[in-house]
Amino acid sequence: MTSPQLVSLGPAPRPRTGTDLADRLRSLAAQAAGTGTTGLDRARVAAALDGPDVASLEVDLTGVAFGAQQKVPSMTWSPAVVSREDGTVRHVRVEAHPLTAVDLPVDVLVEAAGLRFVWVEGTDGQVGVGSVEPDDAHPVTGQARVAVSRAGLVATVHGLLAVSLQSQGITLSGLDVQIDSHGPRAAGLRIDAKVRKGFLSAAVSATASASIDAAMVLTVGDVRISSGNPLVAAMLGVVRGRVEAAANQRHDLAAALPPGVRLTDVRLDVSSDELVLSARLG
Repeated sequence: MTSPQLVSLGPAPRPRTGTDLADRLRSLAAQAAGTGTTGLDRARVAAALDGPDVASLEVDLTGVAFGAQQKVPSMTWSPAVVSREDGTVRHVRVEAHPLTAVDLPVDVLVEAAGLRFVWVEGTDGQVGVGSVEPDDAHPVTGQARVAVSRAGLVATVHGLLAVSLQSQGITLSGLDVQIDSHGPRAAGLRIDAKVRKGFLSAAVSATASASIDAAMVLTVGDVRISSGNPLVAAMLGVVRGRVEAAANQRHDLAAALPPGVRLTDVRLDVSSDELVLSARLG
């Protein structure tokens, strides 16, 4: 097992009350956020301790906003260790209704149980924590739900794509994103864009589909990029080859997780105004 990466929580000894731990976590979040993050002063953190264990931890990030140009400072802490003490986060709940990620409001709810960690005290007089990987004897359970509005997603994609293309001298004059549900674990995507470079103007279309089977294997298929303009179609040749090579690729989501973390269900629910992605660990 690899040594855990440590993060300092301030002066030793370790927190003995939930209020102390919550205050230290707020301070840590403010340091880790760096530039481009606002609203952390409105975040709510509540914790309850039971000896070295965190009996419960609740974090509400409603109103927090993360920008596109995040600059996160290094939080590395590598002390000479005086003492270690094992602990477990018995239940953690992180929610936001909503938080904003690159101008996109995102409704988030994540719950987990059985997260192991270690308290570490260093010769520098600091105390910190490090995560401990789960295993079959110490499994992690939980669930997650992330929801975004369709209109907000299209607007965010439009803004990011327009900035990216502008750096290449290409103007994005129109964009439409269509996502269709083909069942609880399958969806189709179609993007229609209008681009302009100098005197050249054309429409570009891209399609893709994705599905997850009962074994939690993700398959990406039907990947296509095309344009009715022969000149633009020729320019897209290299990009088309690379993107379409992703078709029929299979990704075992369950196998990518460490022992003790088992993905039991993933769902994508698409309505006329909202996309909801949910997952369950068991």
